[in-house]
Parts: sequence; C-alpha cells; structure tokens
Amino acid sequence: MSKSDAAPVPPLAAALVSSLSQIFDKEDLFTEPGDCWSYGYDNSRQHAVPQAVCFARNVDQIVKLVHLCREHRLPLITRGRGTGTTGATVPINGGIVLSMERLRTRLEIDPANRIAFVSPGYTNQELQDAARQHGFFWPPDPTSAAVCTIGGNLAYNSAGPRAVKYGTPRENTLGLRAVTGAGDVLKTGVSTTKGVVGYDLTRLLIGSEGTLAIITEATLKLTPIAESKRTLQAIYRDMHSAAAAVSRIMAQPVIPCALEFMDGTAIEMVRNFSDLGLPAEAGALLMIEVDGTHAGLGDAVDRISTAANGDGCIEIDVANSDEDVARLWRTRKALSPALRNVAPKKINEDVVVPVSRIPDLISGLEGLAKQYGVTIVNFGHAGNGNIHVNLLVDPDDPQQMAAAEPCLNDVFDLVLSLDGSLSGEHGIGLVKRTFVDRELDATSLQLMSAVKRQFDPDGILNPGVGFPDA
Repeated sequence: MSKSDAAPVPPLAAALVSSLSQIFDKEDLFTEPGDCWSYGYDNSRQHAVPQAVCFARNVDQIVKLVHLCREHRLPLITRGRGTGTTGATVPINGGIVLSMERLRTRLEIDPANRIAFVSPGYTNQELQDAARQHGFFWPPDPTSAAVCTIGGNLAYNSAGPRAVKYGTPRENTLGLRAVTGAGDVLKTGVSTTKGVVGYDLTRLLIGSEGTLAIITEATLKLTPIAESKRTLQAIYRDMHSAAAAVSRIMAQPVIPCALEFMDGTAIEMVRNFSDLGLPAEAGALLMIEVDGTHAGLGDAVDRISTAANGDGCIEIDVANSDEDVARLWRTRKALSPALRNVAPKKINEDVVVPVSRIPDLISGLEGLAKQYGVTIVNFGHAGNGNIHVNLLVDPDDPQQMAAAEPCLNDVFDLVLSLDGSLSGEHGIGLVKRTFVDRELDATSLQLMSAVKRQFDPDGILNPGVGFPDA
C-alpha cells in the first residue's frame, strides 16, 4: 500500500486521548496528524498516518498501553528509528505507533561473562562503541548501524556482512524481556551460553517483526575483537566465475568475516557514476575480509587467496595499509549513490539461496532481465547466499511496472526453486506477505497463526504484517 492508497483514519476519541495522557507525559505523546506524520513510514515506500504516537520510557507504560489498546481494539505498531525496508512499522489500519527510541534505561557490558544488557532504544553503533571499550563487539552489523536500534535489529533479525562468520541476532542473543499482546511481562532465555529448559522463545521473538511481543531488553552475547584483519578484492571476468569462487572459499577451513559481491551490471553502473580504475574486462568482484590472530593471519589470507583464484579470476589485490583498504572498498561504497542516481525508487529484494546455488540464481536472473527487459543489479552477502536483487524500474511509470511485477513474481519462484528463502535479513513486513504461502506450507502457517493468537489474543500487534490474509 502506498501513501496515496492508505485510507484515512478518524482521530482518537477525547476520552482515549485522556487515557493516553495519563500514561505518557506531554512530550512523549503525539496526537496531532502533523506531529504523527513522520512516524507513519519506514524506509519502504509505504506510508499511513497513525492516530497517535507514544514514546515509551519504561516497561510499565508499555503494559498499560497494551491493555488500553486491547480494551479499544486498537492496532499497536512498535517501531525503532524506521530503517526497515518492508513497511512492517507502517500503520495501514490506523492505531497507535509505539516508538521505542526513548527506552534507554540500560546499556551494561559484563566483560567477565562476555554479555551485554541493552534496552531497545540504543543504536547498534552505541552498543558497539560500549563493547569496544572492553575489547568486544556484537556481531550483527547492518549498514544502518549508526541509526538503527537494537530493538529493530532483533525484531527483523537484521545481520549484515559479519553474519557469514559470526551469525545473526538469533545466534548472538541469549535472552529477552518483552511484553506480549495480552499485556503480560515475559522473560525468555538465559544469561549463560548453555540452557535447554523449555522452548526457545528467544529465537521465536527475534525476527517476528513486532507481531508477537514488544521487546523491552535484550541479553546479548559478545565476541572478542580479533587482533588483526586483512582486506582483499578479487576481480572476475563474469559473475559465474565469482560465484564459483564463493563456493570454493566457503568450502575451505578459513571462514572470512565478510564476503561481499557485485555483479557486472553493478560494476558498469559504478563506472558511469565514478571512474574507480577497475579493469575494463571486470564482470564481477568479491570484497573479502579475514580476521584472526597476528600469527595466523598471513596463512589465512593465503588460503583465502588460493580459494578465490581460479577460472575467470583476473586479479586479487590484498590491502597492506589503511589507505589500501579504503581504496579497495571505494568501489562497493560507490554503488549505493550510483543506484540512487539511476533509479531512486528501485525495487530491492534480499533473497537468499544456498551458497552452491548462487551460480544458478545469477543465471536465472540474467534470463529474467532479458525476458522482461528489466535491468537487474545484484550485490550482497555472498558468503551466506544473501543476494540483494535490484530491479531498476520507476514505480511511477506504468509500462515499467507492468514488466516489473511479473518479473518480481518470477524472481521469487526462481529463488524457491533453488531451495532458497524470500528474505535473508530485511523481513517480510507488508511488501512480501502475499508471497509467504509459496515458501511455507499450510501446516506451518496454521501453527504460526496459533502461536500469534497465544501471544496476541486480540490481534492488536502489527496486524497484517508478515503473513497473507487468512
């Protein structure tokens, strides 16, 4: 649903506004449409104005708000800073947006046990800065780390490049505190690295996009910062050679801490945007980072370089200084502005396939680009098969969209035929929910619906998000 499609909703009744004002201070409650406007969108093209925006500062406020929304059957949409790309925090059915950006009661690092206790309103970068002072980091590192919140990272299971070696939030979260859609306070998980008592509700809540409970605190597992890190750039004649190299790299013992790729169309776009001195025959490239001890890093780089080399490899450049690192990453960092310049309203889908099927995915995408006459640019986290498929179309051009919609439909069919998944880290939200029943069978959907009712008996938490209509 676009901004123009969202149906207008009536203002809240005066009695309900009065009840909200008894829970939230004046500066933490918006009810005027003009004030609420900017909390009706995320980083997708979806928009709908909420009937009110509440800024929680403690758990008691959230519990009271949930009970109030249950009483009045009002949708309650939880959000962080709005960096999600799937419309999951857009109030398309009206209701109240609960912003967690001011819930910042705890950011505590426990270095002896390698854990952190974090409120959802802290940004990923704030957590990283605090952990770094003790020699640790939290592995999830989305590109929006400077502004995205920990609560949002957990709600979407947002990962980033380091997931190839260190895992996603699900692998790096020990426990949660949350408030269910019934208004009950919930504690999940443990503060230890082992624990098998009961069902794993922690992993269930992570990635649930605010549909089951509102996360109020997280116990996160920290990882020691490696002594050294080296950066490599490998350039290939075509994407098939690069994809084969990815499989070789991931099949040997040294796991890179980042393994990113760009296809030939992306490289050509960067060339048109800025001359970065890549070889004329470059049809794909891999950006590789390796970390470890000082003593073992040289051998690790040699192993990765050997695996990266092969048919179609033009050159492998290993950075030997900070200036070299910046030079090698310059091409990848130039891609986003180049894409915004060429197609500011592009369709970006983060599909994922098994690493060994990346060559099949790329071949299939090339075929779809030709079939529909749509330019498709591919880049992303090659080490775990998480590919960002970009359809460079103008949504305001009916002719282009007439080709884009069936093309996107076939992209998803292609991904699923390769034993892949519709989303690796962006989530489902509103934009992909109609496709979910292609990946999940009827039994799974029924069980998930039952879980939703158990956590949220009145269906007030992020209604319409994540699943097709029943």
